[in-house]
Amino acid sequence: MRVLGLLVLSCALAQPAFALPFATQVVSYTPGTNVPAGYDDPLSSLGLPARSTGSGPFDGDVTPFNAPYTSDQVVSIGAGGELIVRFDHQVADDPANLYGIDLLIYGNAFLGLSFETFLADGTVFGEPARVAVSQDGSTWIEASGLFADVMFPTLAYQDPPGPFSFGGTIPTSFTRPVDPSLDVSDFAGLDTAQIAALYGGGAGGLGIDLGALGVPWIEYVRIWQPSGDLYAAEIDAIVAVPEPFAATLLGVAALALTSARARTPRPSR
Repeated sequence: MRVLGLLVLSCALAQPAFALPFATQVVSYTPGTNVPAGYDDPLSSLGLPARSTGSGPFDGDVTPFNAPYTSDQVVSIGAGGELIVRFDHQVADDPANLYGIDLLIYGNAFLGLSFETFLADGTVFGEPARVAVSQDGSTWIEASGLFADVMFPTLAYQDPPGPFSFGGTIPTSFTRPVDPSLDVSDFAGLDTAQIAALYGGGAGGLGIDLGALGVPWIEYVRIWQPSGDLYAAEIDAIVAVPEPFAATLLGVAALALTSARARTPRPSR
């Protein structure tokens, strides 16, 4: 089994689709005029989204009610500001992707919560940022009508114990989109577990279909705000949705390696 797992993983890594699924390079960053102090590190937007809000006594798993907030987790854009990042590969438009979505952008928006019932109240607290994509980092195509840092707030685990607690054990997939036909009103009156069920194993984020923008592939993403905005949007991560074959192969490789580790004898104490 160990040999099988290594062979599968080797094949997976040999595929171009197995480039890193998240943005890996900050091309440029200009903080806006109202960026909070300390939230101006663009490297915070690289890598995968956060699964916890921190390690303090009042922290917990990231849920749609409990967004990442520390300066090493998110970077602010702000009025007149912009962030441009790049992937280490071409992110392709693939109609076979779930819901046709090819790109996900995670912010730190959160759903409103009734503290009498601990159910979603049908509102979302977001700070919309505009998005554009590019093949060469020079010619940009705007994702008109789509805004980062609004829907869908990040969910770290499929089995959240509550809106603000630690204890989730089944990670969501940061590359699995949430059904874009859902709206904030669909979550009204639901608890954290019920919202997780609607997420369907996904972690949230703004989903972008490159085909709908008329572009077959991109490498660059630009997130910005007009100079007149009175708020500062926060960005946690920019993630590519892998091709179905790549996602399946990676899952098989992980399963094979996990099984191999489970069969390896452990030294006695």
